[in-house]
Amino acid sequence: MSTQEFTLDDLRRILLEGAGADEGVDLDGDILDVRFEALGYESLALLETGSRIEREYGIVLDEDLLTDADTPRALIAAVNEHLAAVPRAA
Repeated sequence: MSTQEFTLDDLRRILLEGAGADEGVDLDGDILDVRFEALGYESLALLETGSRIEREYGIVLDEDLLTDADTPRALIAAVNEHLAAVPRAA
């Protein structure tokens, strides 16, 4: 089982690197249960975010996962499920 974990800080960093942030959106606030759409991230930005996560963490995320995970909490949980399933070299 992997000991690597995807955190809210990781997601914030990847969102900012990939798509930036809308003015008036505070990604440092309590955003776990705020819908991505309300944070200013549409489907294209989420696809870019998913691609960055895949490259950085060596996993493959289904495109449906990115549309179904509509909050940071849901996306973080889904990424961590994938990470837990990936065997890591000792």
